[in-house]
Amino acid sequence: MGPDPVDAQRRAAAEQAVARVQQGMVLGFGTGRAAARALEALAHRQRTEGLSIRGIPSSRATEERARTLALPLTTLEAHPELDATIDGADEVDPSCHLLKGGGGALLREKVLAAASHRLLIVVESAKLVPHLGATRGVPLEVLPFAAPACVRHLRSMGGTPQLRCGPGGAPAVNENGNWVLDCTFERHVFEDPAALDRGLRSIPGILETGLFWSFRPIVFAGAPEGVRTLGA
Repeated sequence: MGPDPVDAQRRAAAEQAVARVQQGMVLGFGTGRAAARALEALAHRQRTEGLSIRGIPSSRATEERARTLALPLTTLEAHPELDATIDGADEVDPSCHLLKGGGGALLREKVLAAASHRLLIVVESAKLVPHLGATRGVPLEVLPFAAPACVRHLRSMGGTPQLRCGPGGAPAVNENGNWVLDCTFERHVFEDPAALDRGLRSIPGILETGLFWSFRPIVFAGAPEGVRTLGA
């Protein structure tokens, strides 16, 4: 089998994002395939240029990958303010609003993004969509105890929630011990992602949403013809 062209787009985008990283920065490390390519690009700069950075992982998988690559890690206790977070996204709309949470780490990823001066997003071209919700539902981190009530509230809002399950059919549990609902809505609901986000977070038991609408990310979008840079 030849090289994966989609993964090549991710790699190229990750390399351009990592080129923005400077000596001594403290970074948030996102979760997912694009974020993993960014870790590899950071490790390459560390080996070849002597780049010195520290990172805070958003998941155990990211932590394990960073350790394998010999990337130094730190904590929010030691560094509550970050220079940047490098992450992926499930969707990016024309205003650079993001939909995230396909890997289940949305709450931790949003914490890191909010603690950062810059948010660098790495995607392949297929993740650029005309509007949020075009390819998937909104990931919602929910307290397991509250999940049935959350489902009722979401349906009353016109949503269609689906509990994310693992291979055996049991609810998938994320690293915070919570469940994830993926909730689809009609297209018009996404015209005001801020209002949608506020409405969803007003439901008791919903701890966080995958709507990253308040950030001003720099998006690096890999494509067959090269990498486009969008946003701030």
